[in-house]
Amino acid sequence: MIEIGLGIVGCGGIASVHADAARRSGFRVVACWDSQPQRAAALASKVGATASKSLESLLAHPDVNAVAVAVPTDAHASCAQAVLAADKHLLLEKPMALTVAECDTICAAADKSRGRLQMGLVCRSSPTSQHVARLVHAGTMGPLDFIQARGVRRRGIPGLGGWFTTRSRSGGGCMIDVGVHLMDLALHLAGWPRVLRVSACAASRFGSPIAQYRSAEMWGGPPKVDGTFDVEDAAIALLRCEGGLSIEIDVAWATNIPEGVARDGLLLRGARAGIHFEIFGSEVRSVVERDGELRDEVAAVPSPFGWDAAWDAQYRCFGELVHGRGAAAATAREGRELQRILAAFYESAALGRETEVR
Repeated sequence: MIEIGLGIVGCGGIASVHADAARRSGFRVVACWDSQPQRAAALASKVGATASKSLESLLAHPDVNAVAVAVPTDAHASCAQAVLAADKHLLLEKPMALTVAECDTICAAADKSRGRLQMGLVCRSSPTSQHVARLVHAGTMGPLDFIQARGVRRRGIPGLGGWFTTRSRSGGGCMIDVGVHLMDLALHLAGWPRVLRVSACAASRFGSPIAQYRSAEMWGGPPKVDGTFDVEDAAIALLRCEGGLSIEIDVAWATNIPEGVARDGLLLRGARAGIHFEIFGSEVRSVVERDGELRDEVAAVPSPFGWDAAWDAQYRCFGELVHGRGAAAATAREGRELQRILAAFYESAALGRETEVR
């Protein structure tokens, strides 16, 4: 198999995760670029790559066949278009962009490019997610009525005061950051029914004033006290889908909830069975009716550390896409559809009422 040369655009915290998974999956990281040159130099030194002076020089590198874009959300559209215009294959981090209109520009660029695009929606690649997908697609659960998806941190606001918590750069808070993964996975498992309406509630309580925030988990470094926090740090959404399925998403960067009272993961309730699983866990719990009785069952899903396994599976799929032997694990059209739903979420939260997905 011909080795794939990967360029990494955006060298913040998640870039090392991309680099490690790519190398485990048969890629060679050959070039890195970031708007902050010292970050590109640090990652390049770690992985034995070149620190490019510009995005253009990275794209001109003769050994770069594919590019992972992991920049702040407000730069997704411009970087993605540049990669695709250079006919390079693209792994684009979630969310796709700031707006549906920006998603449209990316989709148009992908349609013209010889490069192929895969969205970075890694949760659907975890061993437990793939196990449940096989059960659902085999008809084990029967028609789905409800999906509940939860991802709640008691204190875990990322990059407080920086781009993560600045709406004009990120597009929103915990829903567009963490909730988009839950939304994608729920819809993926359900076969992508059309979402008709969204009812949303959002809170912004713990990130401001920034100087008073305390947490042992400081993803993105210590808070920037003079920075911005104008996004939600907790949210709940109800998605009403065509065909009757309802999806509830409960997500928080920070909230007061007693330890252990509400498990993270997805709960799928169907006509024949119910299933709960943690996305990066090692088991799937189910309840089924057998001989007139409800029986609880636990299926082990043997794998290495679920997080690494999910990232490796995502990159293996991307590799097959680059070699022309497979489809994208998550498509541009799916990324755009998520953006439409997110837009309806933020509109509903602002208006205080249910809104249609347009």
